[in-house]
Amino acid sequence: MTKPFILATALMAATALTTPAFAQTVLRLDEVAVGELDPAKASDYADSILMFNVYDTLVLPRQGGPGYEPHLATGWEVDGATYTFTLRDDVTFQSGNPLRAADVVYSLDRMHEIGQGLSFLFPDVEAEAIDEHTVRFTLAEQNAPFIASLVRLPIVDQVLVQEQATDDDPWAEAYLSGTAAGSGAYSVTSHNPQELTVMALNDGYFLPINDAAPDQVRLRYSLESATVRTLLAQGEHDISSQWLPPEVMRALAANGAQMFTESGTGAFYIKLNTARAPLDDVNCRQALAHAFDYGTALQMVAITDDVSSGSPSTGAVPVGMFGANAPEMALTRDLDAARAYLAECPTAPEDFNLEISWIAEVPVEERFALLMQANFAELGISSSIATLPWALFTERVANPENTPHISQIFANAVTGDPDTLLYNMYHSSTPGTWQSPEYLSDAQVDEALEAGRRGPSDEEREAAYSALNARLMELAPTIYAYDRQSVFAASNRVHAPALSDPAMAFGVDGVGFTFRLMEMTGE
Repeated sequence: MTKPFILATALMAATALTTPAFAQTVLRLDEVAVGELDPAKASDYADSILMFNVYDTLVLPRQGGPGYEPHLATGWEVDGATYTFTLRDDVTFQSGNPLRAADVVYSLDRMHEIGQGLSFLFPDVEAEAIDEHTVRFTLAEQNAPFIASLVRLPIVDQVLVQEQATDDDPWAEAYLSGTAAGSGAYSVTSHNPQELTVMALNDGYFLPINDAAPDQVRLRYSLESATVRTLLAQGEHDISSQWLPPEVMRALAANGAQMFTESGTGAFYIKLNTARAPLDDVNCRQALAHAFDYGTALQMVAITDDVSSGSPSTGAVPVGMFGANAPEMALTRDLDAARAYLAECPTAPEDFNLEISWIAEVPVEERFALLMQANFAELGISSSIATLPWALFTERVANPENTPHISQIFANAVTGDPDTLLYNMYHSSTPGTWQSPEYLSDAQVDEALEAGRRGPSDEEREAAYSALNARLMELAPTIYAYDRQSVFAASNRVHAPALSDPAMAFGVDGVGFTFRLMEMTGE
């Protein structure tokens, strides 16, 4: 080797040590398992984060206000029960295939045929491709929430998916369980639904991407709260799930973590199994609803003086939605009323033997179970507490005899419309899911829910949901603990306007985690 070559090599090595590397920015966050990647099966919060980044929909909720705006569509026309959408002509899937009206038709057909996830949003809806960029939806009847529902119809790449289909798997479910076929701003590079999904920025996306958006996203599932707290403190994590215990959130806030919030339209629901004694009697249920300590429940979810995971419930319909009671009509504990109802209950308090369940992956629910047990004990009501992993809970509620007397769920309107919050909880045609362990069957409730779907005017929908609210409060199938707000602890190296500025917020669960709108500050 010559001396000039040796000097040049040394100079290059020194330069490599002193010149900043243009490393990829990485966003690290976690959620409760499992992460369902198949658009026809996605339904939970982690699934929503995946869907709104890997796939696109015809419409999106308007940022900073109510209503919906075109996304893959450029606009639409409504004629009674017929909706005609014009598609953008500049969108390609991550495979390179162009977006066509046929992809929209295929996506709806696939969701119908698989019949899982949020397919219930599209009953009796047919789609047809009028031409390459025009698709028409025909509904069995006028349906006021239909436009809102389309925010939950991710559009898949028909050509790619059909290439992966087989006779035994005609809809390529095996393929889409681990691989994406979308047009979104992020592509999936690896996916384990129990552990980790890794996503990479799609440079060919059809809309602008923030210059400081993360190059890579690592979404982990079911981390222990202690692990999340340690990782955030060490600068090795960026955004927690919303399920951290309040005292962990408070400690993180005290140590300088940001508190991101997402205000959906939902609540914390304590579900009462109306098909199983003694809660098959309305007086027994009313006794529990009046004995519950709403004030303490709210104190349990307060994080700081300014941030809380809950606000006072006023009834079955969350404040701000059609049919809700006024904020000043907050529910409060009334032991005298509870005792009066209990006197009319055919079961003696000591014979209740209630099973109060809580979801193992959501530790804050254990505290509510203990609160209920103490509240009900003041009336002499006996109970026991059962811990149920999510998978076991969803299995048990499929049958009324196996469903616990009392279940706990957090739920938001998946489209931002009250129909998607309440119809599948309370309509008599939809029992036996995680949303509907009450097994309620009531003609007046059904009629109010159906009237809410018909609309079409805001005034008609307000009247329908007001009637629904009154009837549900009369029947007491649920204890409406509080209206909810999702809170996430975050490091200072990530800026997310949709989760920190109400003027930039979306009104649908998960859309605030649109990664292309975030910024990695590098701090």
